[in-house]
Amino acid sequence: MDTSQLESEMKFSEFYERWIRQLEGHLRLLLVAPPQHSSEAEFEPIVRKLTAHHKEYYKVKWAWAQQDALAFFVPEWLSPLENAYLWVTGWKPSMAFRLVESLKEARSESGASLAGLSEEQVRGIEALRLRIKAEEERVEMEMERQQVAVADRKMVELARLHGLARRSGDAGAAAQVDGLAEVALKGLAAGLEKVMKMADCVRLKTMKGVLDVLTPMQCVQFLAATSMLQIHMRKWGKIRNKSSK
Repeated sequence: MDTSQLESEMKFSEFYERWIRQLEGHLRLLLVAPPQHSSEAEFEPIVRKLTAHHKEYYKVKWAWAQQDALAFFVPEWLSPLENAYLWVTGWKPSMAFRLVESLKEARSESGASLAGLSEEQVRGIEALRLRIKAEEERVEMEMERQQVAVADRKMVELARLHGLARRSGDAGAAAQVDGLAEVALKGLAAGLEKVMKMADCVRLKTMKGVLDVLTPMQCVQFLAATSMLQIHMRKWGKIRNKSSK
């Protein structure tokens, strides 16, 4: 790993830790949201604040990805537990629909629930789920295309030429092959950055779509559940890391 890549990862890890701490602060606001008999308008500022927080994450992520997109496919700032649940550098959009189903069936001590979804809302969520499933499949097809590109005939030939040049001791030929390989790897990295952004766009579209279907009060309940899941996954991952050392 070169110095610039290490610095990039360290800086993003600092941003991510700060972002998670801020998410915890937002979660506290969600948990002390106005009671259910309050007007829907009272919930809207809370929802806007948290959605803006998520948009900031992707804005910063995309900016860093321009420097080193590959780092987001093996993020050192996440624990092995968090990495195990990644789908193309983030959460899988279809998980949001499973969470909605869980919230429909369960009630927390505070009474938070999505059990009151209307038939129209249920149809809206189902229609969104089908659209998102199709978009997930497109992302996976593009990811597969990028993986196949690694085994492309040109890449295989470059690897063979690199080996020959090294064994022959021809420094000039080796440098030339290294230059060609660097260009090819930059192309692969650009392809991975593209598929990462495709996946992130599906994530953002999923969140917006779900929130558009729900009432402001239901949005607070959904966002509280998603935030709690992400925060606790982070904490469980850190605890497991410490216990395994």
